[in-house]
Amino acid sequence: MKIKSIVPGLMIIFFLINHSYAQEPKMKTIFNGKNLKGWTVEPEDNIWWTVEDGKIAVENDPTKTGSILWTKKKYGDFVFQMDFLMGTGTVDSGIFLRSEKDQIQIGISGSLQRDMTGSPYIPGKSYPVEAEGVKDILQLKSWNTMKVKMVDQTYTVWINGEEVMTYTSENMPDKGPIGLQLHPNNEMSIQFKNIQVGKL
Repeated sequence: MKIKSIVPGLMIIFFLINHSYAQEPKMKTIFNGKNLKGWTVEPEDNIWWTVEDGKIAVENDPTKTGSILWTKKKYGDFVFQMDFLMGTGTVDSGIFLRSEKDQIQIGISGSLQRDMTGSPYIPGKSYPVEAEGVKDILQLKSWNTMKVKMVDQTYTVWINGEEVMTYTSENMPDKGPIGLQLHPNNEMSIQFKNIQVGKL
């Protein structure tokens, strides 16, 4: 085989490899493992969120008031990744994307009464699609990794390295914070660590 015929093919492969790497952003840690610097709690009088041993832990108070831990920074297109460990009670948590309108579920859906981890929850639409294969991937008593890629109004979710869902939302803001949820009216706990964001 002539070398001239090989070179163009190699150039195409090299371009594709470099292009795929270019699509992966540089990930930046947004939780310092010591405190909630860079985050804000809603409601402001924080009695739910604590930091210990490099992990964020959240647990309901006796009144079962809900809470959201928001990043102070706002993001447009991004990749968000973190590890989570479900704790006690009926875990109903999630990740908010740019606002409270779009959420990726973690744990048991209060409305459906079953695990909907990885699925999008939209107020007024409930769960427009359901994540696939989660039952075989999710580790209920161990740490799991969730990755969310947000581009324009479309987001894709991976759990423990497996793609489980893609959904295109409507009327999302162009930019907004990322939030972690403690659902109201529940007795539950959950932990988070290794929280990172990469801007696209």
